[in-house]
Amino acid sequence: MSEHTGYVKGKGLLVVISGFSGAGKSRITKKLISDYGYAYSVSATTRNPREGEQNGVDYFFITKNEFEEMISNGKLLEYNCYVGNCYGTPKEYVLRQMEDGHDVILEIDVNGAAQVKKAYPEAVTVFVTAPDAFELKNRLTGRGTETAEVVKQRLQRAIEETESVKDYDFMIINDDLDLTVKHMDSLIRDQHMRTANQVSYVETFKKEMTDLINGI
Repeated sequence: MSEHTGYVKGKGLLVVISGFSGAGKSRITKKLISDYGYAYSVSATTRNPREGEQNGVDYFFITKNEFEEMISNGKLLEYNCYVGNCYGTPKEYVLRQMEDGHDVILEIDVNGAAQVKKAYPEAVTVFVTAPDAFELKNRLTGRGTETAEVVKQRLQRAIEETESVKDYDFMIINDDLDLTVKHMDSLIRDQHMRTANQVSYVETFKKEMTDLINGI
């Protein structure tokens, strides 16, 4: 057992991060990976690679037939199709990372999160929001990359997504990126101390005590 963590690090956790557009979930995810060493789940997609994208790093680029086979064979934790392309989370890749002891971050929308929670109830789900609606609008318009109509559509989508927030395990308000990432890291680490995630330790402890008693 680590002196500082308070738990035995065994199998990794699956952490799902969702949030309103503009809440900062992508930046949070990137900092969790770069600053804290979390693993990132690489999605499979049927779209063509963009310039500079690498297969197995940015996405697993596959054909539509291969994607449909993955769906049929239950090899995706979640998937969605829109604008003619499909995106999904390969189950084997995620579970292998977790078996190796890595906590895996999935950054997906509320529909994908619901699919993951149904397939893997042990997943830790976190919803990210801005401090208030005005700040969310300011962040969207501050990008300078979207028209007023697109911003309006994203805000409307946020209203719809509020209905799903109650289904998440946790909600975090991103008003300071570095502090939010620190809180997120602490939240994830705390989940390792749940008794359900320490079963192997308890079984080992039980065996060790049995062996000690038999040796007396």
